[in-house]
Amino acid sequence: MIAIIDYGMGNLTSVHNAFRKIGLESVITSDRQVVLSASHVVLPGVGAFQECLNQLNRRELVPAIRQVIRSGKPFLGICLGYQLLFSRSEEFGEHEGLDILPGRVRRFPETGLKVPHIGWNQVEAGTDCPIYRNIPLQCYFYFDHSYFVDPEKESLVSSWTDYGIRFASSVWKDNLFACQFHPEKSQRWGLALLENFGKLK
Repeated sequence: MIAIIDYGMGNLTSVHNAFRKIGLESVITSDRQVVLSASHVVLPGVGAFQECLNQLNRRELVPAIRQVIRSGKPFLGICLGYQLLFSRSEEFGEHEGLDILPGRVRRFPETGLKVPHIGWNQVEAGTDCPIYRNIPLQCYFYFDHSYFVDPEKESLVSSWTDYGIRFASSVWKDNLFACQFHPEKSQRWGLALLENFGKLK
């Protein structure tokens, strides 16, 4: 069973429907015991960085997230759920993140391109990340964000995308995978990525 963490924000139904479309059982839950007992866990996210953390803390879900990642179970962060895994964010001030991965969340600089970055963009993936198995190393996914992750360690990066600057559009470390784009809105290759995640042991 895949647990989709519900903290009162985020694109929960679309993620749930995407898993159902590819035949994988999932549940939307804010129950930490359900999260801990799941085989796979997804942290989706839409909204403001600090408010999201506040909601996770109110529901006492942060310790469960840490425990799941430590346990080795496959964990997927999507969009804001990706950004929250890092040390700090500059969104609406300076805020501490979960600090599971080292790095900062920064606003896109002025490059002449519209911010937020909304729509389809190319993702250039590495060859060794299991989440991109049977997916072209250069393909398009759907984005919707104003801030990007700047990891301290380039070795964490599993894909890059250009939008005025080159930024890390996904990361991978052991059982943890997280992406800035929305696989649940990315049609064929997004569903393939979610299927790959569901097959991780």
